[in-house]
Amino acid sequence: MQGLIGLLKAAGSLMSLQPLLLITAGIIVGILAGAMPGVSPSMGVALMVPFTYAMDPSLALIYLAAIYLAANYGGSITAVTINTPGTPSAVVTAFDGYPLARKGRAGEALGVSLVASFVGGAIGIIVLMLFSAPLAKAALKFWPAEYFSLAVMGLSSIASMGGQNALKSAISAVLGLLICTIGMDPILGVRRFTFGNVHLFDGFEFIPVLIGLLALSEVFVEVEKFDFRAESVGDSAKAKWPSFVYYWKLRMSMLRASVIGTIVGIFPGAGATIATFISYDMEKRFSSTPEEFGQGMPEGVAAAEASNSASVGGALVPMLTLGIPGSATAAVLMGALMIHNLQPGPELFTKSPELIHKLFASLLIGNVIMLILGLGGSRLWIKVTKVKKQILFPLIFAFAMIGSYAVNSSMWDVGVCLGFGVIGWLLKRYGYSLPPLVLGMVLGGMAEVNLRRATMMFGPTAIFQRSGSVILLLISALSFAIPVLQARRAKTKART
Repeated sequence: MQGLIGLLKAAGSLMSLQPLLLITAGIIVGILAGAMPGVSPSMGVALMVPFTYAMDPSLALIYLAAIYLAANYGGSITAVTINTPGTPSAVVTAFDGYPLARKGRAGEALGVSLVASFVGGAIGIIVLMLFSAPLAKAALKFWPAEYFSLAVMGLSSIASMGGQNALKSAISAVLGLLICTIGMDPILGVRRFTFGNVHLFDGFEFIPVLIGLLALSEVFVEVEKFDFRAESVGDSAKAKWPSFVYYWKLRMSMLRASVIGTIVGIFPGAGATIATFISYDMEKRFSSTPEEFGQGMPEGVAAAEASNSASVGGALVPMLTLGIPGSATAAVLMGALMIHNLQPGPELFTKSPELIHKLFASLLIGNVIMLILGLGGSRLWIKVTKVKKQILFPLIFAFAMIGSYAVNSSMWDVGVCLGFGVIGWLLKRYGYSLPPLVLGMVLGGMAEVNLRRATMMFGPTAIFQRSGSVILLLISALSFAIPVLQARRAKTKART
């Protein structure tokens, strides 16, 4: 009861001009940071930290938290309109969001991404407020063996990503895992597959690779077809924002993904990207038409964006309660708190409860402001899909080059983007799916590091010595086997 009273008081104190302007400014900066490839949520928050030095600690925190909240949604805008995810976690949004836009249903895709982000963000924040301490304690019980098994569970989703061709899907995932081995060994510090090139010591930067695989490869495919007819969203009726009934039909997709996003977000190092892949795969399994995923399914967009935004609340749970950031952006927020002489951890709840209440209230208010601004900007974003290919493709190419260069101010990253654009084009040309490759790159490092740590601690059978790890591995085996068996049965029926 005292917590509710404190939350209401905090919400009342934020209903003045200065806090509302700060939250609104944070939401706008966050959307822009998320929409621009090369500027991740953590980078957007980090760039704004110096502007908070002279602020009151509570105002600084609500401003930076608003940026974090909105950046995860912002990445979906370019993912839907031009197949260029602004953030790594928006990759999954592009799987069905961009096909929807190409079918003349950009309004639906953008509407679903916005509402799902709002619902996911709200659920994540509510879980943060109600269950911070117990959830953080549960996350601390995960050892390297469990983290490896969690990565394997994520990789098991490739069985349902490849459609009818599980072999090509597996080959793509293995290619992604092999790319992760390039660079310095994370345990021993030995160079691997660098060929003496200093740029490869840290491996390939994820953002340039991502832009090349998803955005440039699409440009190259379209250029190869020599089809430069304008693709518009069609008549105004198709571009209209979906109705409440439309969203209501997606309620279970949003709820399932929000729960998964919050839970995965709590585990330090897992993050929004892994949460979106797991949620997308789960939604595909629940669907009666899984073969249509990747061709423009609103449920796919809803699952990706709800889990994406819900992971924000989850990532803040261990940061606030235990002083362990659940994501890179949470780590930046933690650093900002320490700059303002605030130490995240259990004592923060006892020494500065009003600060915690203001953060919770500001996140709820910011979520509503994000919904309003998203609805207001929808008409502008839909117009992107009406641009002629002769103009759009050069713009995407330039955007990709700028976004890749912005990561490290390096022409090497521009070359990486171009190289992976060609690789993506070749893979598409011969029927290989790109999502498993991206998933392999996302989870490869996490799987390798934690497997080796577990083995060093408990020996070769480490992953089978902990009950949590075994349960996750069993779930992974079932997740991989069921789609494969279903595909075989479908082929058998087709033959008969």
